[in-house]
Amino acid sequence: MIRTRLMIAGAALLAAAALAGCEKDQTSVASSRLAAQPPWDAAADPFVAPGWTSGDKASWLAEVNRRAQNQNEYVRIR
Repeated sequence: MIRTRLMIAGAALLAAAALAGCEKDQTSVASSRLAAQPPWDAAADPFVAPGWTSGDKASWLAEVNRRAQNQNEYVRIR
């Protein structure tokens, strides 16, 4: 009886250890953007920031700088 319980517990532990390495790598998820495509060339969908034009590098840089300034504590508390 004790031997059976130990075998079941050992099998469960072995199965859990085997399944622990089965997680899918999150960096292998396909992206809708090509690797050679510049970051300012994105899809025109309803989720883009207002005032940003897809394909315009200057407006993309302005939006990135605006978001960075929103995270700057010195600017936010002034």
